[in-house]
Amino acid sequence: MTTTPPSGCRSHLDSRYQRLCDMSEAWGIVLETIAAAGAVTSVAFMFALLILICRVQDSNRRKMLPTQFLFLLGVLGVFGLTFAFIIKLDGGTGPTRFFLFGVLFSICFSCLLAHAFNLMKLVRGRQPLSWMVILGLAVGFSLVQDVIAIEYVVLTMNRTNVDIFSELSVARRNEDFIMLLIYVLFLMALTFLTSFFTFCGSFSGWKRHGAHLCLTMFFSIVIWVAWITLLLIPTPGPEWDDTILSTALVANGWVFLLAYVAPEFYLLTKQRNPMDYPVEDAFCQPQLMKQSYGMENRAYSQEEITQGFQEGGDTCYAPYSTHLQLQNRTPQKDFSIPRAQARTSPYNDYEGRKEGS
Repeated sequence: MTTTPPSGCRSHLDSRYQRLCDMSEAWGIVLETIAAAGAVTSVAFMFALLILICRVQDSNRRKMLPTQFLFLLGVLGVFGLTFAFIIKLDGGTGPTRFFLFGVLFSICFSCLLAHAFNLMKLVRGRQPLSWMVILGLAVGFSLVQDVIAIEYVVLTMNRTNVDIFSELSVARRNEDFIMLLIYVLFLMALTFLTSFFTFCGSFSGWKRHGAHLCLTMFFSIVIWVAWITLLLIPTPGPEWDDTILSTALVANGWVFLLAYVAPEFYLLTKQRNPMDYPVEDAFCQPQLMKQSYGMENRAYSQEEITQGFQEGGDTCYAPYSTHLQLQNRTPQKDFSIPRAQARTSPYNDYEGRKEGS
């Protein structure tokens, strides 16, 4: 006996994919449209990032580009994962949901956390992190969730039973899903708190980047509190679980794009502002030069290099400044050899006296 396909779907379409075209359940069509638009926007930002690398004038903004590219990959994955929640839960989508949800969000929040650490140094005028350190921090923080997710999925499936996720009770499945995301919740809280420290410094130009982080984390936390609450309370019913999680993915993905990526791209190619960096002063002592004299050439040799240390032990950072300082030169000494001069002979007057006598 053949069943009548939903309005908008083909007759031979598998029932697992009917939410993608079912007109009676329009939420699937709406969410897949918004997710597809977000995925296309993410790819466009990635290409734009590669094109604008040569136009970034500030070296410290250029250091963030690899980490921001990784962030965009995570956002692209978030929009792609939305389709796994629109498609009905089965042996294929179950492991994908439980594994990738936390992994993708841990990548995004780890990149934001690494950016916050770098901004904490820049806003205080200290030596910033290198691009390798920033990228390493982001990858290192996200790997923890990878290990947690792999262990859970392997242990839950007992290596081969991929249908175990659809066989679990709704309450047990939702509880396990949230418990699996405890580390991601920790990353969110840590990133949100760290973003406030980016406002504690004398170089206000970097505080705008901190505002992007703080705003992004605030809206992300609101979204996560909302979907976790709706998932745990029994009021909406289990049939709304996929709708809630799909909406959370799409909403958080667009928050990443609108609250963080778009404002960062606006500041990416701005001209470097000297007021965003400290100048050399008493805390950053210049190099001392001494002058050596020679017969023909005079060369300046470096006598010593002194680095200024603040009381906290961090070196002051003064990029684009020269270490060749002007000196007050003393008048040049006369090293010329005196020439011989004719002296008056004491016998000059002898002949005169002789003629007069």
